[in-house]
Amino acid sequence: MKKILFATLAALLVLPLFGGNKGGSSQITVMSYNIRYGTAKDGTNSWEFRYPASAMMLDDQKPDVVGLQEALSFQVNYLKEYPGYYKGVGVGREDGKKEGEQMAILYNKKTIKLLKWGTFWLSETPDEPSVGWDASQKRSATWALLKDKESGKKFYFVNTHLDHKGWEARAKGLQLIVDRIASINPEGYPMVLTGDFNMTPERPEFEGLNAKMQSAREVAPVTDHHATYNGWGKADKDIIDYIYINGFSKCISFETVLKPYMERKFISDHYPIKAVLEF
Repeated sequence: MKKILFATLAALLVLPLFGGNKGGSSQITVMSYNIRYGTAKDGTNSWEFRYPASAMMLDDQKPDVVGLQEALSFQVNYLKEYPGYYKGVGVGREDGKKEGEQMAILYNKKTIKLLKWGTFWLSETPDEPSVGWDASQKRSATWALLKDKESGKKFYFVNTHLDHKGWEARAKGLQLIVDRIASINPEGYPMVLTGDFNMTPERPEFEGLNAKMQSAREVAPVTDHHATYNGWGKADKDIIDYIYINGFSKCISFETVLKPYMERKFISDHYPIKAVLEF
């Protein structure tokens, strides 16, 4: 009897070494962050004074994937070099290459594998750089099919920045994203949508998106409803940045990242937001 009990205990002790979490639940942390144009003349808040703070924030928060808005190529390149473990995809919205804002997606190469990616424009001609509807300028969205290395689970990540003036452009741009999400994801993999939507949560333009996906801010049991636009402390403050999800078993937490870095109260004119998701 003692031999049988000993053998059973030994088997239970060894089992975790071989079983691990394979096939079980796994978590990823995702983030949306409008970093403010690197060429904007913001005085002591200009990129030349605050760029290390953004790198320190990423190194501290360690998101597995982050969608950047208002990111110019030199800003993306810096954040890939520091803290040093991020790779990224995205193109400039002006020419589909390097000119203008990138809807960049950075992913932690230690935890995430890139499978494929692409960009489309929020317009009537989404496959070429173009201005849509009543938008003030070209707007785009970048998507990526990614794989969590720990669990082997695949998921899509989409990042965008809706127009700040045109209401029709915001409504139809968001609907285009919803339609594209459906077309690029026939397998029904979990989906994350991040972005600066330039509108507050009660707007009717969210109706189509809310029917398909959930706002991480609203469904997480641990969450906040802090304004995401801070305007360097000089403008009206609103929630205009979002993380939407679909297909995950749960959203464990949502947070507006208010922590200062390099003793700077504001590391951008938007606060980063992050969510912890479970497959």
